[in-house]
Amino acid sequence: MSALWSVGAGLLLLLLWVRHRGLEAVLVHHRWVFVCLFLLPLSILFDIYYQLRAWAVWRLHSAPRQHAQRVRHIQAQVREWKNEGSKRYMCTGRPGWLTVSLRVGKYKKTHKNIMINLMDVLEVDSERQIVRVEPLVSMGQLTAHLNPMGWTIPVVPELDDLTVGGLIMGTGIESSSHIYGLFQHTCVAYELVLADGSLVRCSPTENSDLFYAVPWSCGTLGFLVAAEIKMIPAKKYVKIHYEPVRGLQKICEKFTEESKKKENSFVEGLLYSLDEAVIMTGVLTDEAEQSKINRIGNYYKPWFFKHVEKYLKADRTGIEYIPSRHYYHRHTRSIFWELQDIIPFGNNPIFRYLFGWMVPPKISLLKLTQGETIRKLYEQHHVVQDMLVPMKSLEKSIQTFHIDLNVYPLWLCPFILPNNPGMVHPKGDEAELYVDIGAYGEPKRKQFEARASMRQMEKFVRSVHGFQMLYADCYMTREEFWDMFDGSLYHKLREQMNCKDAFPEVYDKICKSARH
Repeated sequence: MSALWSVGAGLLLLLLWVRHRGLEAVLVHHRWVFVCLFLLPLSILFDIYYQLRAWAVWRLHSAPRQHAQRVRHIQAQVREWKNEGSKRYMCTGRPGWLTVSLRVGKYKKTHKNIMINLMDVLEVDSERQIVRVEPLVSMGQLTAHLNPMGWTIPVVPELDDLTVGGLIMGTGIESSSHIYGLFQHTCVAYELVLADGSLVRCSPTENSDLFYAVPWSCGTLGFLVAAEIKMIPAKKYVKIHYEPVRGLQKICEKFTEESKKKENSFVEGLLYSLDEAVIMTGVLTDEAEQSKINRIGNYYKPWFFKHVEKYLKADRTGIEYIPSRHYYHRHTRSIFWELQDIIPFGNNPIFRYLFGWMVPPKISLLKLTQGETIRKLYEQHHVVQDMLVPMKSLEKSIQTFHIDLNVYPLWLCPFILPNNPGMVHPKGDEAELYVDIGAYGEPKRKQFEARASMRQMEKFVRSVHGFQMLYADCYMTREEFWDMFDGSLYHKLREQMNCKDAFPEVYDKICKSARH
């Protein structure tokens, strides 16, 4: 009873403090209070619900049977839109706050919302080494499903809540991408409901123009209802080698050298300042030295980027064996390093041991509860951007990031970009090695101004024939956007498939210049 009185008294004092400071002030300046007391428990309930649902669906084998019925329902909604006179653009009915992108699409309020409730694994074909999934299947859900069966997918993008649909219609990358390319390059077929309500399958040999135009189109060519993705055999561990490197030129040389080695299953770099980094290389293996196993995904373990930093501070190399699924989702618990700005003490050992099992809060819930004040603060004083640039421009790119943003750590992830048709391909006729530079956090550059600084960054990326990931804030004009991306196939298909009255152009859907 005394414990209940203590809890009650604590809650009363908290409510009095909130009333004194004002709810908005607490949510802005002490957001961790709201996150720890409400969003973390809610996030746990979300996870439990979706895990139980996925388990029940698979045990009952109901997903394949229900899939066809759900697709017919989507087709019926599209035909209803046509019968109403096609007066508004269409979009998915999924609320904007549920997406991992920090952007909340205002178009949801004005467009015809098509409800798409497709979130199940449909088939695992071991003979063809293909998994067929619905678009709302998440990376956490997919690896949990495949790993016990001895399979994984070649590219498993962070974070757990990223969905197959988002990674195809946008893009996705992981430290294995120097071998396999972007997430879209591991897909072998898509199924879409088009603007006329028809169901179409596309692959490199069947409706190939549509297959290559779908990635990066952000749902403006049709509604994705299923995808077929390559599988590869899973192994128990990733043997990871940590190597601190100092000096920007040496960092770029070492990172480029390791990225070209196909014997490396994984390559990743964390840049902690302009001239300090840790380069990590990993190899899949079933054998491990027991004394060197690090189950980094356990809730009480240090956040991965903090763990990596220890090798830099100690100026020593190291080898560890990380369980494969822990490795695939190594940045999830700290949302890379974004969570340190929300819960400043989140990596404290006491917090990790007591409450780490509830971390991270759902990004969707953070978006839902952020309010207009926090949204504006984030927009003006916070950066979440991924720029994809040719590896040969890495050193120049890092210097530009430092001058225009000064955000650390920076995430470096190499990928091979094949010369396929579509919006994103190398400038030449052959595949080229690129690198994703990820900047997440508060810029330390003096007099940082979001629009001016990002437009400067975008200009640089265009100049080296790079690309900006479209989940993030984009400030380009329409002409600049189509200078960065190849719109020839995209526009041709929008004309052929009568998309212009059905879906907005991708630029109008994602760019700030079009949305405001």
